[in-house]
Amino acid sequence: MLIDTHLHLDAAEFDHDRAAVLERARLAGVGGFVVPAVDRAGFAGVLQLAETAPGVFPALGIHPLRVDAAAEADLAALDDLLGQGGCVAVGEIGLDHYAPEFDAARQQAFFIAQLELARRHALPVVLHARRAQDAVLAALRRTKVVGGIVHAFNGSLQQAGAFIALGFKLGFGGAMTFPGSRRIRRLAGELPLEAVVLETDAPDMPPVWRRGGRNEPANMRRYAETLAGLRGLSLDEVIAATSVNACNILGLAGTAKAFPGKDADGGDGMADRDGGTLFYR
Repeated sequence: MLIDTHLHLDAAEFDHDRAAVLERARLAGVGGFVVPAVDRAGFAGVLQLAETAPGVFPALGIHPLRVDAAAEADLAALDDLLGQGGCVAVGEIGLDHYAPEFDAARQQAFFIAQLELARRHALPVVLHARRAQDAVLAALRRTKVVGGIVHAFNGSLQQAGAFIALGFKLGFGGAMTFPGSRRIRRLAGELPLEAVVLETDAPDMPPVWRRGGRNEPANMRRYAETLAGLRGLSLDEVIAATSVNACNILGLAGTAKAFPGKDADGGDGMADRDGGTLFYR
């Protein structure tokens, strides 16, 4: 069974066919869906999805590109909701130095505050670290948490090792499917398998065969096939290992009854195109 460790199932792009998106994913063998919020306005929707859709696990946090519109009261609301239980992580949180128009100091302040909440509630974190890996690592060394997942990892081998040493798993998804993404493909193929998890970031970061279109969690099986090819492993080995990794880091090991998905037969091959995507949540 596959676990999509990062998708925005609450996004408006899914409003017209959310149930069908989940069904397609389950038919493709995806049984677990980790859905992180990006701002306070989204907390209720993420929690409702987790309540009503089997296999959906919520994470709550304020995204670094949403902190300019956030308030201190949002952190208090987050603290309260985390205290009620049911969340598997604090996220999506972190730093984004790709977008210079955003207030870096405010990002840092909200990031540290949310790391402190994660520590208080003994929860892992789901990290956004675009062009900010070293700054995120520095914050994690100052404010230690129980680990988590670095979403859409695109740093160096050295940075990967530093995150792993701090107890983090590294997320790989759509970018890995582009033949031109040589560094990411090399990392996905060479990092310790026990440090790797799979994600879609749907509806964002579509794979090579859906470039320019909407991403979906049903693509997870072909992501696993891509990873298996890069590592010279069987598909079953990759699915088993990445799912165990996700369960271990997010504390899902005792929640197997929540997963309705089942394995599906293989999918079709990848298109051979270079490229990537610049924006992701």
